[in-house]
Amino acid sequence: MDPTVALHLGVDRSSPVPLYFQLAQQLEAAIERGALTPGSLLGNEIELAARLGLSRPTVRQAIQSLVDKGLLVRRRGVGTQVVHSQVKRPLELSSLYDDLQAAGQRPETRVLRNVTEPASAETAAALGVAEGSEVHLVERLRLAHGEPMAYLRNHIPVGLLDLDTARLEATGLYRLMRAAGITLHSARQSVGARAASATEAELLAEPEGAPLLTMRRTTFDDTGRAIEYGSHLYRASRYSFEFQLLVRP
Repeated sequence: MDPTVALHLGVDRSSPVPLYFQLAQQLEAAIERGALTPGSLLGNEIELAARLGLSRPTVRQAIQSLVDKGLLVRRRGVGTQVVHSQVKRPLELSSLYDDLQAAGQRPETRVLRNVTEPASAETAAALGVAEGSEVHLVERLRLAHGEPMAYLRNHIPVGLLDLDTARLEATGLYRLMRAAGITLHSARQSVGARAASATEAELLAEPEGAPLLTMRRTTFDDTGRAIEYGSHLYRASRYSFEFQLLVRP
C-alpha cells in the first residue's frame, strides 16, 4: 500500500506558495517525524497526482526536490524510496550520539583508532597541556541507519577516564564521561566547511570534493579543566546545524 495515502496530503490553490513546494514540504515533514520511514516506497506518481488533483509534472518536481536534498532516491525497477531525514543538530553542548538517538536515527559507532600520541601544538593549546605530552586519540565513524554520518577525532587528557574500545562502540563519549563522574559545563566551538579529501570521501560514502561541515570543539568541566578537543567532519548532504538567534537587549 502507498504510505502517502495515510498522510492526508493536500494543497492550497489560493496560496502564493507553488503547488509542488507545498507537496514537497508535507512529504519532508512526514519523513522528519517518522511517518515515512527509511526504506518506504512512495506510490506511483500518476496515482498520487490523480489523488491530489495535480499534474504529473508538479508531483515529479516535488519528488525531485526531495531527491536533490537526499531524502528520497529513485531506484530503477524499484521506485522512489525514502532514504532518511537530514539530521538537524542544535548548537548546544550535546553529543552527536545523543542527538541521533533523540531523532530516532539508531546511531552506531565504529572505532577506527584508539591510541595515545604526543600532543601537537594545536591539541596542546586546546587542552592546556605541554606540547609533545601524551594525550589519548579516539577516531570514530558515526553511522545512522547503517549509513556514515560523521568522522570524529577526539583528543582527551590521559588518565581522565577508561576509553575501552567496546564501550566507545556501545555508547557516546559524553555518556562515558558523565558515567565517570565528569560534569560537562561549557565548550568553545567553531563551525565551518570544506571539500572532502579522497580518504574522507571514502569513509563518509561521498564523492571526492563533496562539501563537508567541520566542527572544532574544546569542552570544559565544572572546574574549568579542558576535558576533550574534538575535530569532526559531517556530511553536508545528511546533516545541518541549527542556530537560535536572539536580539541583543
